[in-house]
Amino acid sequence: MKNAGWILCVCALLASAFAVGAPAPTHSNSSPSNNGRVLYKWVDADGVTHYGDRVPPEYVSQEQHILNSRGYEISHLDAQKSAEQTAVDEQRRLDTQQSQLRDRNLLNTYASVQEIERLRDQRVQLVADQIKVTSQFLETLNGSMKKMRTDTLHYKPYSGDPKAPPMPDQMAEDLVRLTTDMRTQEQNLQQKRAEESLMSIQFESDIDRFKELKHIQ
Repeated sequence: MKNAGWILCVCALLASAFAVGAPAPTHSNSSPSNNGRVLYKWVDADGVTHYGDRVPPEYVSQEQHILNSRGYEISHLDAQKSAEQTAVDEQRRLDTQQSQLRDRNLLNTYASVQEIERLRDQRVQLVADQIKVTSQFLETLNGSMKKMRTDTLHYKPYSGDPKAPPMPDQMAEDLVRLTTDMRTQEQNLQQKRAEESLMSIQFESDIDRFKELKHIQ
């Protein structure tokens, strides 16, 4: 009976001890408590770590750590991203998606490096032929312009003779049209040359990537 009474007394003391808990901190710069409350952990603008049962409004968009009463992290909230960060992430996602699509296309389109090289040679040769035709046409226009400039020397305002007649309207129109045609063909020639160079670079890049995907040395 004495032992039984002693045991009951101890149980009562333990129950009383567990019924009394330490209050949780409600202000910053405090540490996690052991009362079972969920606490938030954040860092202020000065780099100081804070704990509390709620995050101040000025820090709700920043990174937060949610702790249990023992101080262990049970959840985590990432900082809200700015519009610029969101745009960067979206562009990175699109680039990754585009890269994966390119890899699939390479593997589904070609069976060997030689196939890529044959297609490259065909495409480059096609552009090279276009460059040749444009260059020849531009040479013809340059010849016509040279002759027309010689003819304009007989008329004002290109002639040094004060008695020279004014340039005929048709000649003036032909001169303007020829000048425009030459400028257009020069631009076309520059574009074709740039296309040829870019095409070669892209094909070389495709060949290198295909070798990586196929583990070809």
